[in-house]
Amino acid sequence: MAFVRTATLTAAALALALSGCKIIKTPTAEEAAEAASGGFNPERQAGQLWDEKVVPFLDQRAGPIQEVAALVGSDPNAAGAKYGHKEEQGSAPWTYAAKVSGTIVKAETKSRAAYLDTDIDGDGKADVRIQIGPVIKGTAIRDSLDFVNFNEFKNQIQWAEFGKAFNNHLNAVTLEKLPREALEGKKVDAVGAYPLPSKGQLPLLTPVTIAIGG
Repeated sequence: MAFVRTATLTAAALALALSGCKIIKTPTAEEAAEAASGGFNPERQAGQLWDEKVVPFLDQRAGPIQEVAALVGSDPNAAGAKYGHKEEQGSAPWTYAAKVSGTIVKAETKSRAAYLDTDIDGDGKADVRIQIGPVIKGTAIRDSLDFVNFNEFKNQIQWAEFGKAFNNHLNAVTLEKLPREALEGKKVDAVGAYPLPSKGQLPLLTPVTIAIGG
């Protein structure tokens, strides 16, 4: 009987001890990185902004690319004031929001940096190049938004990671779902942003919405 009482007391003591213990969850690699950087999580932030702010902002800001490109050609600053955005500090270039509706005349889908050369005026020649990833060149999405700016970030590295996070999110929610075969001759509609192109180069549009068909 003494043994039973001792065992009972031991079990009760153990239960009491355990009741005072706090189970600590091991953080994931993403959570650990966020804690180490003072709460910076670019992938999460980009995802939270996407549907609520990014897509509506660019859809409202964008003009038909024919009109945007014509104004850019005559007065880049006037085009920027109407359709674009740039960082106020330093000598950052304009990034322009535009809508594209045209026909795919060339589809480069073998490259990781795939794209669609698109005719918008019916002459059979490409007027704009639309990026379809998975590798997205540049940070046009980030750079087109007037509700984010460099001064909100700790350093240049975080600013760059934030731009990359938008590209990653775009791939995950939109570009990975696009068809990749027999695209030439099909219609494409897109809304996105592009930086001022070099002389003789096509505007390189990064879409936030895109539809292919017809």
